[in-house]
Amino acid sequence: QVQVAEFGGGLVQTGESLNLSCIASASGFDDYVMGWFRQAPGKEREGVACISWSGSYTYYTGGVKGRFTISRDNAENTLYLQMKSLKTEDTAMYYCAAGPSNGAECELEWRRFEYWGQGTEVTVSS
Repeated sequence: QVQVAEFGGGLVQTGESLNLSCIASASGFDDYVMGWFRQAPGKEREGVACISWSGSYTYYTGGVKGRFTISRDNAENTLYLQMKSLKTEDTAMYYCAAGPSNGAECELEWRRFEYWGQGTEVTVSS
């Protein structure tokens, strides 16, 4: 079992950048696929990006491709999400999640992830 906790949310203006991080408590971090999800008020949870256990494979939802970058540091048990050119529609609670690795890739499907953080809030104002 692994516990994860998100950091780095805040209030920014449109077009600005923000970096999120997620720290995992347990060893064996590199046994897990990691992902970022978000949920805006009144909307369903949405997958943002995922990364394979090694970091060699990443996948992004279409709305963030080219603006967001997911990465991980297995030595530091840390997952990152660099967000650039933020838009008001990026406003949401952002969650870090961990799921068992099942190969060299990842799948941005929330059911694949077993462990979730409490979330960190990102607000983008115009």
